[in-house]
Amino acid sequence: MNEQLEHVVTAGLDDAGFDLVELRQGGTKSRPVLEVRIDRRDGEKVTVDDCARASRALEARLDTGGLVSERYVLQVSSPGERPLRTPAEWRRFAGRWASVLAPEHGGRLEGEIMEVADDAVLLRPERAAAVRIPFAGIKEARLAFRFS
Repeated sequence: MNEQLEHVVTAGLDDAGFDLVELRQGGTKSRPVLEVRIDRRDGEKVTVDDCARASRALEARLDTGGLVSERYVLQVSSPGERPLRTPAEWRRFAGRWASVLAPEHGGRLEGEIMEVADDAVLLRPERAAAVRIPFAGIKEARLAFRFS
């Protein structure tokens, strides 16, 4: 990913009051597709109006930045099953459920985020004892949706 492009997108979202969750670049060189997933800072769900506001903020920067072709396609959406990457993101969602791929800890594991340290997370699966998983051993992690 182009670091300069990521910086422009992050700054544009920051000005509009949103956090960047994920930025993906696809499409072709002449018709690039930028997929931007955003989140609200107040913890509320991202609405269609939020996506439109973020899109307008980004278009203003992308149209003048010269970082992408004039024929780019911008897709702004909610985070969906939000990826968890940093200890700060894990802390933000303490008490929620996460799906974790950690091969050294049994593969795919789903559990409630109980505690977060700088180097590990404590997850409690539904029918098992809590498991401490070092961040270095996590290959992939996303918020999991639970239906009560």
